[in-house]
Amino acid sequence: MAGKSRRTVLYSSKGKKLYAVRDASGKFKDIQQYSRAHAMDMRRKSKAEIEAAAKKAGTKPAAKKAVAKKPAAKKAAAKKPAAKKTSAKKTAAKRPAAKKSARKSTARKTTTGKSVGKSLKSMVRKAVGRVKKAEGAVERAVKRAVKKATG
Repeated sequence: MAGKSRRTVLYSSKGKKLYAVRDASGKFKDIQQYSRAHAMDMRRKSKAEIEAAAKKAGTKPAAKKAVAKKPAAKKAAAKKPAAKKTSAKKTAAKRPAAKKSARKSTARKTTTGKSVGKSLKSMVRKAVGRVKKAEGAVERAVKRAVKKATG
């Protein structure tokens, strides 16, 4: 049996927290968004939690039972009322359909305040770095000029 796979925490270019699972060779096997992976972890119960709940109840932890699919019966019942509304659907079908492809080109992703703040911070950091670099260049030029004048 293979050991438990560990998740490495990374951040996407957009700043989303990610979980990366690696295989034995070190290559990425799976990358998940932290929010989605965390939600699944909260929904799922661990083996230890199941055993603890069974111990508290005073019974053995039972294997997962095969549950008969009841939603199929509900779907059949739901189809009957829908058949009565066919006349309303026919009149609605006569109208020309709106073009959705035209909207896709105009839709743009808006930037959130969080991403704007991050980009602003990085711009400031870069500007400070350039200023320091320029100061160093000026100092070196002054030293050369003084050395040339005195030497």
